[in-house]
Formats: sequence, structure tokens, C-alpha cells
Amino acid sequence: MTEPPALPPCPICGQPAQARYRPFCSRRCADVDLGRWFSGQYRVPSSEFPPAEDEKYTRRVDPDDEVG
Repeated sequence: MTEPPALPPCPICGQPAQARYRPFCSRRCADVDLGRWFSGQYRVPSSEFPPAEDEKYTRRVDPDDEVG
């Protein structure tokens, strides 16, 4: 019987990856990666700015909201 192919190393710490947490070695490394996504460390830089009139990027303020 042949062995399953080896998984590539964990992209966070370099330890052997575990099938359960693939492509990571542990839940901790998976959480570190998720934290990097949430903090914006993983992003594609761009020199383009959205148009000022683009509705998606305009900030709306609700006058009934209390601002602390």
C-alpha cells in the first residue's frame, strides 16, 4: 500500500501541515492567518481610487445615531 502524498509545509510557521487544518499545521496557525486577513495585511496594493461619486464609498450618517 502506498503512502498518501506529503502535504506542503504550513505557510505560517513552516511545520508539516496537518490534513485536519490544511494548509496549516494547527488551529493556532489558521487563526493567525485569519487575523492577518482581518487586519488587512493581505491586500493587493493599488494606485487607483474609487470615484468620489461612487455610492458604495460614500459615508452616510444617520442623524438619529448617537455618536460617542
